[in-house]
Amino acid sequence: MHTLTDSLADNLRRLPLARPVAEVDPNAVVVSTADCALTYAELDRWSNRLARLLLELGADDNPRVAIAITDEIESVVAERAIVKIGGTPVPVAADGSFTLGTTLGVTTKAQRAALTDAIDWLVLDDRSTLQRYLAGSDAPLTDDEQQLPKSA
Repeated sequence: MHTLTDSLADNLRRLPLARPVAEVDPNAVVVSTADCALTYAELDRWSNRLARLLLELGADDNPRVAIAITDEIESVVAERAIVKIGGTPVPVAADGSFTLGTTLGVTTKAQRAALTDAIDWLVLDDRSTLQRYLAGSDAPLTDDEQQLPKSA
C-alpha cells in the first residue's frame, strides 16, 4: 500500500546545501544562457535577496516552495534562495499542479495566469517585487534568517 507521502516523494528534490562563496571560485560560472552568465558570487548575492523576500512573505520553518519558472538562471537563483531558508523547492508540473503542503510559490508574469490562486505567488518580474528585490540586502543571511539543517 502506498501512502500519500510515498506517492509525492518523486515530485520533490532537495539541492545540495549552499556552500559559502569562499569555498569555491567566486568568478566561476554556475549557469549560463545565450545572453547571460551567472557566477557563484552573483548567485550568492541574488539568492540572498530573494531569500529575504520569501521570508517577508511568510516562508516559515522548512517551507515547501513551488517553482514555476522557465528561465534557467532565475530558476537556479530561486532554488538556491529556497534552500538557504531551509525550504524544499517543489517544481510545478506542466498541468500546473504541485505537491500538497505548498503555500508559497515563485513564478513570472508569463506563467502566473496559468497557476492556481490556492497559494501565494511571488512574481519575480512584477514591478513591486523588483523594487523590493533591488532595494534589499545582498549580504549573507544571518543565523536567524538562515534555517539550514543542523547537520550543515
